[in-house]
Amino acid sequence: MPKVLLVDDADFMRMRSAKLLTENGYEVAEAENGQVAVSKYEALKPDIVLMDITMPVMDGIAAVKEIRQRDPGAKIVMCSALGQQTMVLEALKAGAKDFIVKPFQPDKILATVKKFAG
Repeated sequence: MPKVLLVDDADFMRMRSAKLLTENGYEVAEAENGQVAVSKYEALKPDIVLMDITMPVMDGIAAVKEIRQRDPGAKIVMCSALGQQTMVLEALKAGAKDFIVKPFQPDKILATVKKFAG
């Protein structure tokens, strides 16, 4: 069962995404900021990370850089609200593989996770 790490400071977004992914056969772990995500990535070695960009403590771009430094093969997909194109480009340069625009379309999340995590 592929493992997904959901990283978002909004409880509601994590809960909604976790429910969708769990119902579709994925094992899900959650983190509320980039710093927690880096620790959980190290411990869990997920198949894919869905990472919000704007978060307290450590933002998604810093977390992508940190995770990719430790694991150059990490598969990280950024999740951003409309209007964050500059930050998305920065995240892609930092090593993110793709991005999803919020609010999520359930089929887009599933297609993206399947593409990178099987």
